[in-house]
Parts: sequence; C-alpha cells; structure tokens
Amino acid sequence: MIDRMHTNARMSRIVKHNGTVYLCGQVGAGADVTAQTSDCLARIDALLAEAGSSRKHILQAVIWLADMADFDAMNAVWDAWVPEGHAPARACGEARLAGDDLRVEIIITATERGSSK
Repeated sequence: MIDRMHTNARMSRIVKHNGTVYLCGQVGAGADVTAQTSDCLARIDALLAEAGSSRKHILQAVIWLADMADFDAMNAVWDAWVPEGHAPARACGEARLAGDDLRVEIIITATERGSSK
C-alpha cells in the first residue's frame, strides 16, 4: 500500500511505502545558507515525525546547494543536526534551485520507526 500525505496535483510532501518514508525536497527560509539549512532541517524533523520516523531513521539525504561555496556553512548546521552514529548515505551537489533566494534544498528517504535500528 502507498500512503500519500499533503498531496496536491503536482506532488505529495510525504509518501510512505513498505516502511520507507520519502520526503519531497525541502527548502528553508532565511537570509543565508546557515539560516535556510536550520529552517529546512526543522521542517524535515516535523515531516518525519508526522510520517512516524525521525532523523535517526534517515537512510539517504540528497542535498542541493545553489553555490558550493556554501558547503562548509551548510555542513556546520548539518553535522550538529545528525545524531551521532546515525549518519545517512549522502550526496551533495550544486544546482540552480527553484528561486533565486534559495541556497539549499534537501531530499530525505527514511524508514518508519520500528523498521530499522
């Protein structure tokens, strides 16, 4: 069974299938990549909780930066957010994002609680 949450004509914010949670790309508000990353990760926390998951259950993260010059600043926020011993598989690259003011977008795949250690 596929469970889609917060669905509109274009996408679902959360899709759950066979114990796996897929989040649509998340962006955050703020004047710089540090603020946007913090806000983005808070949004991810909320969506994961709603889906019955948490940051300890993340399998993979795909991170897009508008400028790789922001890599260290984004990582400072990311590294403080990821629970020790629970780092997911991760990729990070540079891409033009949907808005000129956006600095970071993060896509998450996780398991539901109880589906992993």
